[in-house]
Amino acid sequence: MKLYLIIVIAGIVLTATFSAMAIEIRFAMPDFQSGYSLPDIFTPDPPAGFGTWDVAILFGALSLATWLVLKKRSRRGLFLLGIASLPYFGFWRKGCICPVGSLQNVTAAVLLPDVGVSVLVVSFFLLPLLFALFFGRVFCAAVCPLGAMQELVAIFPVRISTAIDRSLGLFKYVYLGVAVLGVAMGAGFFVCRYDPFVGIYRLGHSFNMLLAGGVILLLGVFIARPYCRFLCPYGVLLGWMSRFSKWHLHIAPADCVSCRLCEDSCPYNAIDMPTPEIPPGERDHGRTRLRRMVWLAPVIILLGAAGGALMHEPLSRMHPRVLLSERIAAEERGLFEEQSQESESFRAGGETIESLHAEAVALRGRFKTGGAWLGAFLGLMVALKLIGLSTVKERTIFDPNRETCFSCGRCYPYCPVEEEVRET
Repeated sequence: MKLYLIIVIAGIVLTATFSAMAIEIRFAMPDFQSGYSLPDIFTPDPPAGFGTWDVAILFGALSLATWLVLKKRSRRGLFLLGIASLPYFGFWRKGCICPVGSLQNVTAAVLLPDVGVSVLVVSFFLLPLLFALFFGRVFCAAVCPLGAMQELVAIFPVRISTAIDRSLGLFKYVYLGVAVLGVAMGAGFFVCRYDPFVGIYRLGHSFNMLLAGGVILLLGVFIARPYCRFLCPYGVLLGWMSRFSKWHLHIAPADCVSCRLCEDSCPYNAIDMPTPEIPPGERDHGRTRLRRMVWLAPVIILLGAAGGALMHEPLSRMHPRVLLSERIAAEERGLFEEQSQESESFRAGGETIESLHAEAVALRGRFKTGGAWLGAFLGLMVALKLIGLSTVKERTIFDPNRETCFSCGRCYPYCPVEEEVRET
């Protein structure tokens, strides 16, 4: 009953919030007489009709996924829910606005002056996180259109080594940091701009993005959910919330018999094995290793900050004004025979080249500070991973890793205890 009570209370709170705060802040773009148009820095407005119904459907889908994961324990039900979520949140809504992309809208509202965000967009951002905090990553299980599309094509999934999985998983922290840095510096919404599946949802995009989406889906036939596991920045936040979830998917509904069938069924390396009994001497060695990692963590963070600051030149090229400055400087030196469309539009305006170069210099200075923060964040993530490897939590059964488990239910049909409980 506690599960249903929490869902009902959350629904009442959301309804009250919508009634009081259904307001969206928007700003008109300047009109350039020269024909120059601003680069696509911020994400387009949500499609017409985006409103409380979309949030209500998201809330209902999350609630249904929670019931299927924790109560019904139905892999088939989750799969069918994913099939239903994909056409609605993906093709019908054209992938906009999605909780993954809303990360940037919320970041912009927090870090940039004069940028607002509607309560509806904030709801899309917060709802999956709140459900993950209580029930695990049920959004990833069957509601996220990106995950649903990859789950559909994972026909022949193979398991890769845990070391490779963890190493590739660091890229999603890089993507998260770069996405936040891009928003903070006013450089753009990179998650939306380079979403490999938006072109598929909208049945049209640049050739490179359609190719990227096709490659990821083709790779996903054998490496299950590559985007979710190695790139999704929102998945980082969901994983953090899920670590503290009170209710979470458990593989065996009764006593685990350690048959290891669940481990073989999970292509995500998301199942932790039972730990052997640790001898007293090994425990002391582990404590020593942990202390060393804790003392080493500040050094790793400082080295990351220094490295990020040194990378300010390439990082600054995230910003279209820096790229424009470098392009015009190259044209002035005769490195290009023809002007680009952007530089031609700029020259037709009233701004001087000197002021553009001065702005680019100032932006590089800002990216030096931003790069240091990015490097420190990545250093912190590496340090925490090393500390995690130095600690071993005692386990007597096979149990899903709460941070990396997608709650997809693949392990349910393989558990012999599951069948015994159903028969009784």
